[in-house]
Amino acid sequence: MEINANKETGVVCNIGEKSTSDVVVRIRTQEGRDEWFYCHSQILVEKSKYFADRLSEKWPTCQILDSRHCVEVYCQESEFNHHVSLLRLLYVIENGSMTNRWHGVKNALGILQVAAELECEQIVHDCVEYLEAMPWEEAEEEEILLRITPRLGAHAELILARLQPVNPTAITGIFLSAIRFATSSPSSCLNDLKSSAQEQLEYMLTEDDDAPLLAANDEIKTEVRNCSQNLLERFYGLLEPFVCDPMGLVLDADKLLVIHSLLSDLAWVSQILTKLDALREFVQSWVETSEKIVKAVEVKTTDSDVLEIIVKVIEVASKVLEAIAYGTVILPTSKRLHAVKLWLPFVRRKKPLVDSVTANDNDTPAFKMDGELWQSLESAFVSMVLALPSGDQADILTDWLRNEYIRYPDLTEAFEVWCYRSKVAKRRLDGIPSVTNSSIMLKSSCQAPSLSS
Repeated sequence: MEINANKETGVVCNIGEKSTSDVVVRIRTQEGRDEWFYCHSQILVEKSKYFADRLSEKWPTCQILDSRHCVEVYCQESEFNHHVSLLRLLYVIENGSMTNRWHGVKNALGILQVAAELECEQIVHDCVEYLEAMPWEEAEEEEILLRITPRLGAHAELILARLQPVNPTAITGIFLSAIRFATSSPSSCLNDLKSSAQEQLEYMLTEDDDAPLLAANDEIKTEVRNCSQNLLERFYGLLEPFVCDPMGLVLDADKLLVIHSLLSDLAWVSQILTKLDALREFVQSWVETSEKIVKAVEVKTTDSDVLEIIVKVIEVASKVLEAIAYGTVILPTSKRLHAVKLWLPFVRRKKPLVDSVTANDNDTPAFKMDGELWQSLESAFVSMVLALPSGDQADILTDWLRNEYIRYPDLTEAFEVWCYRSKVAKRRLDGIPSVTNSSIMLKSSCQAPSLSS
């Protein structure tokens, strides 16, 4: 370690050198630890305002015997080594580089606290400069924010620069760039980066212990809608050749990979649109194209790749149906009835096929099933059925009761509610002349696909 020289005598000063020392610094803890360090008042006074005050004639106890020759410093046991390190640093000749003196961020944080308490301006400055340039771990960030910076005053500005909130314009710019990349089709080597972008975008919009990072303004909503529409158009375009020839899907492995990627992106972007309260156009587009989607994937096969595509289609459909069922997106009766009569038979046909492959294949299937997917769909179907006119409910329930797939989806709840409503309908509606059976039936009559399996 480089050492300081006494400016008056030119004699080299070294901490712990009893022969040249004129002051003792006692570092003590409540646990009883007590160590003496032979120091030099000139160095202490020059580099620490605390020691300068303690060793001055103005200090209240300066006239007490030996009070100016022994300074006691009390600290916590956990801070003891940092106090010792600080004393040694006071003796280091300033040479423009202190990097090797700090021994890592954690140690530097401890020294910085002591330097701030003992008012060692140069040590504080050098330590802040070091910390500002070094990478931090999460725990170190919390310590810097909660324990260190409140004591630093003006010095805190530099060290906190990386933690300062960013202006909304910069946040919006990052979000827009990220959403474009997250809904693109990059090469496979960038898939991990794309997944990371999707995770961070969702995090930016999530309200947890902190508010969302950005507000859902028109610019953001418009860009996400455009990106989602682009995904839908690419998906529809890839699926078009298979509308009249579903078996072609089994034979085209390359397209299966691209379609799977697009479906994953569609499932993800639907969640983003939900957070932004901008799901309407996505739902309308999916509902209007549902018939072609169902035809394109209506293939009986045990091929795991094709089954995974079917499950992904059902996953996206589930998000659309849930949005309709729970009022996130409001659609007219005819479109809701169309969606039920199209997707309910499709789902109940495909579930046994997926379940049989998952249960009977000795090898683990190449795709993972979300155990809550079927339950979420079932709940959505029940809610959608109960929101339809009673005559349409009757048609759907009649078909369900005589169907070989009666176990799924289980519409028992809808059946019980329909029975109760139908039984009390006359008493409930008695006295309301504008409501008659004929008017209800007229409203419920609309073009929709057959519910047959």
